[in-house]
Amino acid sequence: MDYDVIVVGSGPGGYVAAIRASQLGLKTAVIERESLGGICLNWGCIPTKALLKSAQVFEYLNHAADYGIKVQGGEADFEAVVKRSRGVADGMSKGVQFLMKKNKIDVIVGFGKLKGKGTVEVSNAGTVKNYTAKHIILATGGRSRELPNLKQDGKKIIGYRQAMNLPKQPKSIVVVGSGAIGIEFAYFYNTMGTKVTVVEYLDNIVPLEDEEISKQLARILKKQGMNIMTGSNVESVDTSGELCKVSVKTANGVEVLEAEVVLSAVGISTNIEGIGLEEVGVKTDKGKVLVDDYYKTNIEGVYAIGDIVKGQALAHVASAEGITCVEKIAGHHPEPIDYNNIPGCTYCSPEIASVGLTEKAAKAAGYELKVGKFPFSASGKASAAGAKDGFVKVIFDAKYGEFLGAHMIGANVTEMIAEIVVARKLETTGMEMIKAVHPHPTMSEAIMEACADAYGEVIHL
Repeated sequence: MDYDVIVVGSGPGGYVAAIRASQLGLKTAVIERESLGGICLNWGCIPTKALLKSAQVFEYLNHAADYGIKVQGGEADFEAVVKRSRGVADGMSKGVQFLMKKNKIDVIVGFGKLKGKGTVEVSNAGTVKNYTAKHIILATGGRSRELPNLKQDGKKIIGYRQAMNLPKQPKSIVVVGSGAIGIEFAYFYNTMGTKVTVVEYLDNIVPLEDEEISKQLARILKKQGMNIMTGSNVESVDTSGELCKVSVKTANGVEVLEAEVVLSAVGISTNIEGIGLEEVGVKTDKGKVLVDDYYKTNIEGVYAIGDIVKGQALAHVASAEGITCVEKIAGHHPEPIDYNNIPGCTYCSPEIASVGLTEKAAKAAGYELKVGKFPFSASGKASAAGAKDGFVKVIFDAKYGEFLGAHMIGANVTEMIAEIVVARKLETTGMEMIKAVHPHPTMSEAIMEACADAYGEVIHL
């Protein structure tokens, strides 16, 4: 065998799995057809955060007077904003190249495909070569999902990849889908001065979030000038003219919207075509590879992690799966991942962060609840920072004090959610959260205060 482990794909699942494998003494290679770091580093999580930071800085400039600062007319340079975002992504990808060298991992450039027992065929620029390994980990990730009535042409109807690399700023955009990707781009373009309409099929935007969070975000985004259409469905898009004509079916009939660009943000499709799954007999179901708790497929020596398996399609999930998978291969005894304790974050402004059960789901599961809320309008740090929008909501089981879930909307809440993830991992109860002294003045105090509110002990409300 050429290697102990070959990883197909170098996104946050693949490259992390490869590094952990190398740390554990396994001879490792990564196969990548494009750029190290995958979609997350090059076209997803990282460059979008760079765009959003530019939007936030622009927003600060526009509201500088609120902080007693006089600024002479700030102007957004869209091309420079995009260029900065690409620079950040390139820097991160180079960082992964360094990590590959540091950990003595071979990087094989090309498209990897399973070829019989322990073999991966790699094709690149007309050449084909086979590599062998005892263990092959598939980490091929996902791409922007296409709807039959919303075919992407890369110019007028685009996916997330084109959305962060447009040559010029559109005057108007319709965003179809209001999950994390759709809302982040909607916020970015709206802040930069583009007229934005969000179309969501379900009754609430960010539909996976707690209902109170969804409604609060919708109120704030509308106040920022965004047009939001929920309970609506894009039936067709006519791209023949200068502007796209978007036919949207609403409760009141069909409405035709005009926009320069339509962004399809209706989720992701898995990259499982053409990688040899059928040929070697790897079982799949509804576009996902079937695996056990340690990411082993039904075929000996073949594993799968990340977007192509069950669980949330998130970078931090893929990384955790890669580590768990490799540690099991190396003979360790890792704990299976608890998919009920995975944080979700949306980086619009205000940010959203959540973990665990929503109030609706907790009630449906039969729990008797203690629910606490603390608004940032009552937080000293939030007032000083000029970031009073939003709140922290916590949900406990009334009987045993189990921390069932937390949902936040506000400034920097994506940094605060980790406290809840750790607390839930350690099976911390509501009373323990209240008695854990939080620093003052901070945004994180709102967590302690929300917990206190659940138990009727809140001080600052």
